[in-house]
Amino acid sequence: MIRPLVAVAALLAFASAARAQAPAPLPTVQTPGPARPPAPPLMIQAPTGPPLVPMPPGMQLPAAPGPNVPAAPPANPWESRGTADLVALDKIDDRVVNLSVAVGQSATFFHLTIVVRACVVRPADQPADAAAYLDISDSRPTQPGFHGWMLANEPAASLLQHPVYDVRVTGCH
Repeated sequence: MIRPLVAVAALLAFASAARAQAPAPLPTVQTPGPARPPAPPLMIQAPTGPPLVPMPPGMQLPAAPGPNVPAAPPANPWESRGTADLVALDKIDDRVVNLSVAVGQSATFFHLTIVVRACVVRPADQPADAAAYLDISDSRPTQPGFHGWMLANEPAASLLQHPVYDVRVTGCH
């Protein structure tokens, strides 16, 4: 019973000695300048609770759609065109060929067959861009093909990953 009391006494003596050796707090220095207003209190709103700030008269929050109500689709920002302008590259021989292929038609570039399924452009009031839906196949069965949209302004977003050839969309008309 005496040993726990000795341990507690030793701990209290150590704590009081440590407080006596603690450095004094640093003085604060006030710099002249404009007084800053106090920070507003932090207000947290529950997700289902009413707004904490009164809304202006006549303004209402839109009703949240229910679980079975689909969101309205955005307006179609693309306009169809009849011909795709493409650039085909042979990476080994460094040959570049400009192709103009009508929608629904195909073109051949060495071992590649390129079929244009659709070609669209942005309206004049939006940033210029073009996209074409292409089906690209290689006559050699071991080589990769491509099926999908290619964008003129973002060629790296969707590209033909072929070791010898490259095809890019440059525009539609």
